[in-house]
Amino acid sequence: MNLPAQLNRRTEDYQRADAAHHIHGFVDQKALNAEGPRVMVRGEGLYLWDSEGKRYLDGMSGLWCTQLGYGRRDLTAAAAAQMDQLAYYNMFFHTTHPAVIELSQLLFSLLPGHYSHVIYTNSGSEANEVLIRTVRRYWQVVGQPQKKIMIGRWNGYHGSTLAASALGGMKFMHEMGGMIPDVAHIDEPYWYAHGGELTPAEFGRRCALQLEEKILELGAENVAGFIAEPFQGAGGMIFPPESYWPEIQRICRQYDVLLCADEVIGGFGRTGEWFAHQHFGFEPDTLSIAKGLTSGYLPMGGLVLSKRIAEALVEQGGVFAHGLTYSGHPVAAAVALANLKALRDEGIVRQVKNDTGPYLQSLLHEVFGNHPMVGQIQGAGLLGALQFVEDKATRKRFDNENDLAWQCRTFGFEEGVIIRSTLGRMIMAPALVATRAELDELVEKTRIAVDRTARIAGKL
Repeated sequence: MNLPAQLNRRTEDYQRADAAHHIHGFVDQKALNAEGPRVMVRGEGLYLWDSEGKRYLDGMSGLWCTQLGYGRRDLTAAAAAQMDQLAYYNMFFHTTHPAVIELSQLLFSLLPGHYSHVIYTNSGSEANEVLIRTVRRYWQVVGQPQKKIMIGRWNGYHGSTLAASALGGMKFMHEMGGMIPDVAHIDEPYWYAHGGELTPAEFGRRCALQLEEKILELGAENVAGFIAEPFQGAGGMIFPPESYWPEIQRICRQYDVLLCADEVIGGFGRTGEWFAHQHFGFEPDTLSIAKGLTSGYLPMGGLVLSKRIAEALVEQGGVFAHGLTYSGHPVAAAVALANLKALRDEGIVRQVKNDTGPYLQSLLHEVFGNHPMVGQIQGAGLLGALQFVEDKATRKRFDNENDLAWQCRTFGFEEGVIIRSTLGRMIMAPALVATRAELDELVEKTRIAVDRTARIAGKL
């Protein structure tokens, strides 16, 4: 594979211009300016190149986005053809267009049959913003306007806009931007950190029962919905115990609370199922989608609605005072259509389920199962999480686990692999088109980074 052509500007020039004009997400900008960001200039398959010519295996699919990897000519061709034919039009003024119609037909052919309608957005954050208004409007339409409260989970993540971050449970985000009314939270189902002497099954049920307690505390007549990721993505790729989701669904049905799944990270094949809730075996009322919808090639998200919700809004709701300028954008829709066709027709999701997913999970356990630094391995499909631990017997975590994980991430970059650190956990989510050889490279370079970190921590 050829390296990218020589750039016309030096890396330092790009870094100075970046520092002069950008505020990056979730980073100390002053520190980043002093260090200088990596300037990524090219992508092909699972690999990225920076402006210095260094190659990296992208073990995070960008931000859980690039299901098909980089450089897919079919997606760029779909975008170009659509731009030539109809670069933009809206879904206002009683209009629509073929690209978004065909996308929706394909999308609902891939979804379980109890879903029927979608409201397109530009991102997962927007999908969760739209969720709040849509859920509240549904309850108004069916004669229960007092049902307004949304319940989320601590350490959950649903986006960085005000309402989406309020739904999420990242307290440091709440401190920086405030909260909105009628949002409550329950604990996360993170057994390794909080399970104590309980078995995973006992802990999962106890966490789920917190939802029932919170609903009763607030009054079931006031609670509109419960939102959660099937597994926590930005919170550390945390998989709940198997006892968790069946109990959550039972509680939501018993108290007539809508069950809202944030599938922004888990959707479109990541776990080996088309959607992560299918992997965990529960049936949400809404799905928030984005990222893998277009493989990240263009911004697009959406809120998928069950027939129950959609029929009420359509048949009884009259005018829904909602709309986005770029909802169902023709070019984004054309790329999403090409992306979903590729995932389906090339058997990529099936491959993750039956071949590369089990291979990655087996490899992680083989390499890290007895590692002195790793206390737990979680994952499914092309997702993996390594829990750093100081004492395996007691599950005691390092006091400086965030620093150690960040150092491991930095070592990964030095070794030529991009992995992510979150709360003492190293996480990975390579493109769904990854080969076994590429997964070998991902895990081996991650092992080197973990070993280097373990030496710093005195574990090797």
